[in-house]
Amino acid sequence: MNVLFITQCDKRALKETRRILDQFAERKGARTWQTSITQIGLDTVRKLLRQTARRNTAVACHWLHGQGQCDVVWIVGDASRFNTEGTVPTHTTERNILRQHDENDWATAEDIRLLAQMAALLHDLGKASVEFQHRLRTRKEGPNLYRHEWVSLRLFQAFVGAETDSEWLTRLATEQYTVTDWTAAERYQQDGINTDEKYPFRKLPPLAAALGWLVVTHHRLPVAPAEKQDGSGQEYWGKRRHKINLGELEQSLADVTHAWNACDTVAPIKERKPYWQLQEQDNFPVLDKQWRVQAAKLARKLLVLEQKRAGQWMQNSYVLHLARLSLILADHYYSSLPATSGERVQGDGPSNLYANTDSEGALKQTLSEHLLGVARNAGLVAYAMPSFEQYLPRLARHKGLRRRSNVPRFAWQDNATDAAVALRENSFKKGLFCICMASTGTGKTLAGAKIMNALADPQKGVRFTYALGLRALTLQTGRAYQKILHLTSDDLAILVGGTASKALFDFYQAKAEVSGSESSVSLLEEDSYVSYEGCETNHPLLSRVMHDPQMRQFLSAPAMVCTVDHMVPATECCKGGRHIAPMLRLMSSDLILDELDDYDLKDMPALTRLVYWAGLLGSRVLLSSATLPPSLVFGMYQAYRAGRQCYMANHDASGAVSEHEIPCLWVDEFGLSTKECFNINNFEENHTLFIKKRSQKLLEKPAVCKGEIQPLSLLSQKIDKEFYKNFADVLRNSCVTLHKRTAGVDAVSGSKVSFGLVRMANIDPLFHVAQALFALGGPEGVHIHLCVYHARFPLVQRSAIENMLDTAFNRRVAEQAVYALPSVRAALNAHPQKEHIFIVLASPVCEVGRDWDADWAVAEPSSVRALIQLAGRVQRHRRIPATEPNFLILDTALKYFKKKTGAIFSRPGFERGEGSVYHLSSHWMHDVLRPEEYQALTALPRVAPQPYNVWQPQHKLADLEQACMRDSLLPPPVAPPNRRGIKRAFAPRVDMAALCWQYPHANLTGVLPQEQPFRENTEKEDTLVFLPNEETEDLSLYREEQQKNTKRDTLYIPVEASRWHTVTLKCGPNISVWGVADLNTLLQEQAENLDMPLSVCARRMATVTVRQNTQGWLYHHALGFATNHD
Repeated sequence: MNVLFITQCDKRALKETRRILDQFAERKGARTWQTSITQIGLDTVRKLLRQTARRNTAVACHWLHGQGQCDVVWIVGDASRFNTEGTVPTHTTERNILRQHDENDWATAEDIRLLAQMAALLHDLGKASVEFQHRLRTRKEGPNLYRHEWVSLRLFQAFVGAETDSEWLTRLATEQYTVTDWTAAERYQQDGINTDEKYPFRKLPPLAAALGWLVVTHHRLPVAPAEKQDGSGQEYWGKRRHKINLGELEQSLADVTHAWNACDTVAPIKERKPYWQLQEQDNFPVLDKQWRVQAAKLARKLLVLEQKRAGQWMQNSYVLHLARLSLILADHYYSSLPATSGERVQGDGPSNLYANTDSEGALKQTLSEHLLGVARNAGLVAYAMPSFEQYLPRLARHKGLRRRSNVPRFAWQDNATDAAVALRENSFKKGLFCICMASTGTGKTLAGAKIMNALADPQKGVRFTYALGLRALTLQTGRAYQKILHLTSDDLAILVGGTASKALFDFYQAKAEVSGSESSVSLLEEDSYVSYEGCETNHPLLSRVMHDPQMRQFLSAPAMVCTVDHMVPATECCKGGRHIAPMLRLMSSDLILDELDDYDLKDMPALTRLVYWAGLLGSRVLLSSATLPPSLVFGMYQAYRAGRQCYMANHDASGAVSEHEIPCLWVDEFGLSTKECFNINNFEENHTLFIKKRSQKLLEKPAVCKGEIQPLSLLSQKIDKEFYKNFADVLRNSCVTLHKRTAGVDAVSGSKVSFGLVRMANIDPLFHVAQALFALGGPEGVHIHLCVYHARFPLVQRSAIENMLDTAFNRRVAEQAVYALPSVRAALNAHPQKEHIFIVLASPVCEVGRDWDADWAVAEPSSVRALIQLAGRVQRHRRIPATEPNFLILDTALKYFKKKTGAIFSRPGFERGEGSVYHLSSHWMHDVLRPEEYQALTALPRVAPQPYNVWQPQHKLADLEQACMRDSLLPPPVAPPNRRGIKRAFAPRVDMAALCWQYPHANLTGVLPQEQPFRENTEKEDTLVFLPNEETEDLSLYREEQQKNTKRDTLYIPVEASRWHTVTLKCGPNISVWGVADLNTLLQEQAENLDMPLSVCARRMATVTVRQNTQGWLYHHALGFATNHD
């Protein structure tokens, strides 16, 4: 391709840019270069320019093609030195005539800045204590009885006393105070010594309470203390109590004591006193001239603002949380500055009070300097916050995202993007809540990006975040975007959290794909786009964030595909600064949540908080799934609406809190609907109407998956070897029946072949059923090829199984292509039978995240959701109408024969124990499933359930699920008064997802994430790893153990022979293992590919997570691990 480089660099940036461009292109002028170059070469130029970019870097790359056509490809550095077409201005002036950067709709920006700066002056006053200074110098380890931020709060409380906000601000503004105003015994509340009032927030006036909250939360949010069961004291900080009190929601700070900040430990008074005594009272920072001048300046401004806010400081979550973000970011940044940094603040003089140490343990910043430096940086960060989004990289005019589809099946995407364009201007102010419910195979993944691109300003470009639930699906989606849209790694970040998983995924992708520069060149014209690099170094906020490589990766990519775990910390981080990056990402990009209904019901509160915060921070939200239940959609809309109302109140010049309509968009492959919904009732009406139309269209389509119930009446009533044998016989007969209905013919051998899935609810029973199936063998004339697939295989082995199955179940290719695959062809050639059944016996991991097309499926039931998800893997690609059932549902779960009472359809499933309204009266599918719910398996039971007033949650499985979701996701109805007319008190439950937006004040503490954590794993687990023997080539099993005194070093302890039970696999006739490779061979292949020692590779890729068990584990290389119960 022929390209033209134009630079508008200055000073040293120009010299560096010339050095790079001279290596790749001919200089045609003082600031112009031209050359023919490959795509790989162009990517290299861009990468080098990015790596050496300075404050004054500005380089535009133009693509010269066609007859006189010239398109800008990317701009590195300061994009403001060019227009949107990459053109250089003919004249410039330093006068800010338009003052467009001064215009923003942040009505409370000054509130955020002043709160952050004043809190910064106060946040570490507690470090002046004798105990903290002693710990700093001696590097004393162990927990604090009282953390420094709590001492800081108490010092500030002493200064405020019983005065109003105006009174204490006036004293601060006029410098009418001495050190005794902070430390006098009658004012200074010292917990454990002289505390008259252990609840500081109950008496603080509103502004002081807001500042006190910022001070005490600059390291961690307060969480409710949990008492030990024996009453001997407090549990470790942050432990769940499995309850939420109403007072913690309505007046979240009223009950906060020091036990919410740190564990309340029993200790004598002599050990407590050093935490409250000041090291050098005469050098206390409030006496320093610079501190007093800065405090007085801020106090005067806050006095003016206090009159406008009328004491409503604690009611504005938006202001409080952004002020906290500014404070924490400034604190982290200033603490990281080296001694030689020119950004360090000079204090009034030498001091013996220090705030921190360097990496070597040497004293680093004096306390006065630290307070002043953090205050200065907090002000810079908060002041720059309204504009930081403009300085981040974006994708503009991407032809792949704007191109109209010429495939009828994807034409609906064009209608959706047209509707999004119509909503664009309104969505900038009011936000957007979008529901994409297009069916599988119609292009939802690309549609989400297209819709977000249509909503973005076409001149500025788009930024979006695509969050998914599974690592494998995240990697697949990210690679799909790279392949379809031809985005570089700079423009698309793929974050999954597991480096080994990503390395294995990349390895199999590289084996499957071969790409060269020729193909890249041919695709450039189709999907060319402008990449605006942004100019982070010129921005006060971004320059303080981007020095962290992980932060840079998280924020700089215009498009990001990640597991939702990367975004949830925005709302769940109780300590540390892990919430900063996802918060900034939500503030600067739109959010797509994929398959939100696939998460466990226990995760819904955390996901609801994420949607609420997306609205609160100004993001537009798209939910993408074909099976979204109404309760989930209604709950998420209310969460988004509540957050967006607060956002708009802070972006309204009047500052008034009023009800606003939220633009809403519904799309699927059949049509779309748009509406500005002003309340939940209006939204429900429009959603119900959309679903009604969708349901009618789905019913008109011929079913590709038809279900039938498989009786289990002949099974024994006791779980033993005989039971597993009988159960395996039922499964084998079911598979043979479905094989005869759906088998295709291999043109080479003439054999009839089918590929099917058998889904079981739990891994341990699956292990024993697999053993029984292998022992049973196949019927006469039929050969069974059995692959066991679940999560308890060593990582490298599981990845190899997944890669083989992804290939075998890809039916988008020619009909006979599957029979030519090496794993399939070898299996067919090795056995003479004319009937071949390829079976995957899998745990629920086969339901989601795998783009598979099976001929048939057999399911052990857990929930209607699981049945629908598995049915989505039957004829997923081919979509051939089914003439007879190709999906068998076992009449009950295997667990039923183990215990006939209690919750059978749980873990996985929605059922709860006996006595609950969510306990089924029968556990037989022929009783709890309606014929229309399984005879044609579609998403309708999920998206269009029976009317609420006819639900039978104790008798019908689908109604049970809908009732559970409604109970968890929607606010409970207002209880009627009792007989005396007294209003019944509301009793919150830990599973209520709506609490975060019903009680926004609750987000000032960590109670909600403490009691409603995301993906909490209550089971104790061990990580096992196969490591090579140094003397032989054998692999031995070890257990990983993290050392207590370090976060990095890991001990590998050999697993005793008595706990590692290697089973022998007995195979009957006509059955063989399908596709399980030798672990040692796989490790050697990866070690060679990654160029690392075998032992290092094994530590990364031969790991497996299992339940802790004193009796150990069963293992076979074809069956994986199972818990040993003998």
